[in-house]
Amino acid sequence: MNYLEHDFIIIGSGLAGLTAAYYASEHGNVAIITKAGLDVSNSYYAQGGIAAAIAPDDSPEYHFNDTITAGRGLCDHDSVSILVTEGPKRVKELIDMGMQFDKENGNYVLGLEGGHSKRRILHSSGSSTGRDMTRFMVEKVKSRPNITAYEHTKVVEVHVENGQCYGLKAICFDNMSTLHFSSNVILLSTGGLSRLYQRSTNPYTATGDGIALAWNIGARLVDMEFIQFHPSALMIPGQDAFLLSEAIRGEGAYLLDKNHERFMTKIHPQAELAPRDIVAVSIYNQMKKDNAPNVFLSLKHLDKKHLIDRFSNIYEEVKKRGIDITSDLIPVAPAAHYMMGGIQTGLHGETNIKGLWACGEVASTGVMGANRLASNSLLECLVFAKRAVDNALLYTGKPKMKFYSSEIVYKKTNVAEFLKYKNEISDIMSNNVCLVRNGNGLSKAVKRLKEIHDAYRDKRDEYNFAKINNIADIGFLIARSALIREESRGGHTREDFPGTNPAFEKHIVQQRNQEPKFETVRNLIS
Repeated sequence: MNYLEHDFIIIGSGLAGLTAAYYASEHGNVAIITKAGLDVSNSYYAQGGIAAAIAPDDSPEYHFNDTITAGRGLCDHDSVSILVTEGPKRVKELIDMGMQFDKENGNYVLGLEGGHSKRRILHSSGSSTGRDMTRFMVEKVKSRPNITAYEHTKVVEVHVENGQCYGLKAICFDNMSTLHFSSNVILLSTGGLSRLYQRSTNPYTATGDGIALAWNIGARLVDMEFIQFHPSALMIPGQDAFLLSEAIRGEGAYLLDKNHERFMTKIHPQAELAPRDIVAVSIYNQMKKDNAPNVFLSLKHLDKKHLIDRFSNIYEEVKKRGIDITSDLIPVAPAAHYMMGGIQTGLHGETNIKGLWACGEVASTGVMGANRLASNSLLECLVFAKRAVDNALLYTGKPKMKFYSSEIVYKKTNVAEFLKYKNEISDIMSNNVCLVRNGNGLSKAVKRLKEIHDAYRDKRDEYNFAKINNIADIGFLIARSALIREESRGGHTREDFPGTNPAFEKHIVQQRNQEPKFETVRNLIS
């Protein structure tokens, strides 16, 4: 039996996990555990950029106001204040470490995206910001001898005793062996869950593992109903969705209906640059009106050379699919993209479970509200990863307890059963808990997902059956929260409750073995 001890255990290798590992390595030995390679994450595929108020005509106050407006009344103001004031400092640290962002004539090229009142989006290699930042931090992590990376390894259980985490159990896919870890500090940075949907911009790894781990040990989850659907994902039948960055619309692209006419100008004063939730629902409604599987994105009126330089990776990837973004109409439709809610944390990434922190998309820090402002996610990773590590320093040292448990049982014969239920759950989420929802569909989803959970509740000893249980739980938590919220707000749209109801300007908190409850938004900065 493999037993390992570390001062810090980081689960997940997106930008939040890599940043946390790097900062933690200044204070002790670190394990970073990831079920794929170090560079497979939502962060890697982030095209838009990272938002920071660094321009002379910009300020944290402007950035704060834009974030609050986009969040539709559910942002916690103290968290947003931390993000916008500490964000530029973290970005400057990254630049001082050697990270290169795009410049022109010696000045940073700042992009504009939906919901932003100023140009404040830093990019790298045009639309490859996530890739470049992730690669940069992977190299920084690899350069630290006291960071050990456990790749192709998935955590299946976090152990809690007397309300405190002190160990975890993982399976190494290379040889299907069981690993046991002990530490006083466990930090979840496992990313999102949008791969639970049939059509998603996320890598295959984004299946909500961290949410399930936290839920199973009694962590508080919040705002689970708010799933952001990216408005402009390439729509080619039979192919995975490919993200077409928000920044394309920021550069002036038009959205066109089946008659090749703009429709956003009649819906919102910012037209194509309206916040994502508005654009996504508007596209959905236009597709319904046109009885069409997509609308079109048009860049024909923009400078060809500038587009190829600015969006080189998008240009090349879409060209492989037979479409020239500079001259062809591009078929697009919304796709599941980002989870606004997640594991509830305090201002330092701490959860209600002692010894457990969370940061990145898996966490709900209070920053995103009901609708994430474009390009705030990479900034949140930097800011709250550091705050979590700084807070966790109070708990480092020799693990207080050693964690041993039984070996993980893996039966290959159960893979087909897992895939059967995975596909069913994906159908449920895509049809009943989708971009536009209603009470009837949500009730059906809640009922069926609970049935699947109940059928596998006592079979968690086997790896595949535990996965069925976990994804059924996650889907149930999203659907139940969406059923409770009888209004439309941000990333949650109910066609049977189309208006925004001030009575629901509250977070919905869920915790294992307890009924969901409402919690007041923190709208004053202490």
